[in-house]
Amino acid sequence: MRKPQFAVIGLGRFGSSVARALAREGYEVLAIDANAQRVQELSETVTHAVAADATDEEALRSLGLRNFDVVVVAIGQDIQASILASLILKDMGVPKLVAKAQSELHGKVLHKIGVDQVIYPERDMGQRLAHQLISPNVIDYLELSPEHSVVEMRASGRMAGRMLRELDIRARFGCNVMAIRSGNAMNVTPRADDRIAEGDVLVVVGRNEDLQEMERFFSE
Repeated sequence: MRKPQFAVIGLGRFGSSVARALAREGYEVLAIDANAQRVQELSETVTHAVAADATDEEALRSLGLRNFDVVVVAIGQDIQASILASLILKDMGVPKLVAKAQSELHGKVLHKIGVDQVIYPERDMGQRLAHQLISPNVIDYLELSPEHSVVEMRASGRMAGRMLRELDIRARFGCNVMAIRSGNAMNVTPRADDRIAEGDVLVVVGRNEDLQEMERFFSE
């Protein structure tokens, strides 16, 4: 089966990080930026790197972007350029368009013009850090919606040595344990009689308020 092909427009810290990560995983990546130096820095990492103006419709069409499976618009501070590039790409018929937003308003505009997925790197990273500072047992945090999230939670002393059945997380907090990681081993179908060891990591999904209640209970 053919691997998907990606194009990343805007090679600032976020865009270049996305392009490098995709290239490391063996995907074909076209990296685009108006800044020739940024393009040069990535030229030996990605499949192709091109200096081009993302607001120039003719330039984008000449790169054949409609043939890529996913195009990521990672343009930083220039909101007008981000919106214009996204409009051009939607008009070209790009199969999936992902765009970085600087603010909620910017994100609303991107949604309205048909961007398939809007991401907020700074906001999301801030939320993750705040969550980790408030809940010391939480290793990672992913917001699924304004009401629901997934957390990776290190097993506390109150969990160690007990079976999932004894913890009764679903009944007590309304949250579901999706997986348990023990060292390098990942158990993606945890059973009620699985015993938690100290240092294990639980992947738990639930409503935000329920997750917070659970985190508080097990961190006390």
